[in-house]
Amino acid sequence: MGLQMSRERLEVYIRDNRVDAKILVFDKLTRTVEDAEKRLGITRERIIKSILFVDEKGVPILAIVSGDRKVSEEKLARACGTSEVRVARPSAVKSLTGYEAGALPPIGHKKPIRTFIDPKVLGFEKVYGGGGAINALLEIAPQDIKTLANAEVVDVSEG
Repeated sequence: MGLQMSRERLEVYIRDNRVDAKILVFDKLTRTVEDAEKRLGITRERIIKSILFVDEKGVPILAIVSGDRKVSEEKLARACGTSEVRVARPSAVKSLTGYEAGALPPIGHKKPIRTFIDPKVLGFEKVYGGGGAINALLEIAPQDIKTLANAEVVDVSEG
């Protein structure tokens, strides 16, 4: 499945769920928080990271934190009630979600994934995250992410 297809799938998901969100497409990559910051000219707190982890049984878990923070694997494991979590390999991200690791949106995955959203993310009216392609960003209200992903609001971040 090409990059275009992944972005289109996300667009269909947004439309089908009647979400007030949009995908911004750029002529340069938006793989990192720094890239997104440059393209949008906003502070990194409003750029979210959606990072896929797996527990010791290989069960996927999505953690969403603001761009100025890291995911605390310890806090995430505790929130899941599991002994440890690790970042999913890019091949696992692609097979479990349908998206490349650098383009992973917080919503619209192939199958529902247990999702944790850091409370700090919910403090913004709009946030920007992976847009389904490595040159796209999703603009969305964090409250919509919470609802659509059925996300649990838990402090899973560290400086």
